[in-house]
Amino acid sequence: MGNIYLAYDYPVLGAFWTVMWIFLWVLWLLVLFRVIADIFRDHALHGWAKAGWLFFVIILPFLGVLIYVMVRGKEMSKRELREAKRQQDAVDAYIREAARPGASSADELAKLANLKANGTISEEEFQRAKEKILH
Repeated sequence: MGNIYLAYDYPVLGAFWTVMWIFLWVLWLLVLFRVIADIFRDHALHGWAKAGWLFFVIILPFLGVLIYVMVRGKEMSKRELREAKRQQDAVDAYIREAARPGASSADELAKLANLKANGTISEEEFQRAKEKILH
């Protein structure tokens, strides 16, 4: 019968090294995918240059990523900052547009009904304005 390993048979230092290797492996995957995404995001690189870097990063991943970060690291961070700024500007513009003060459709219809009740506008004008508000 084979050996049965229990939790207390696994030393603490062994657990530490296992966790460290898993952490480093996940970190490596994040850097690898970030470099690959940067290769595709960079508009200064064209066809063969992108293919060359991608080939280098996939065939010799550790060396390829290391060299890519050394050669193009500054531009990589600048592109990352530009993309983050563009996304933040888009979110800010959306929030400004959504929070813009202004009358809602119900408020405008109420004003139109009030104008019609006062005799300021005719039934035809009321219907045309109502159609504009609702569409």
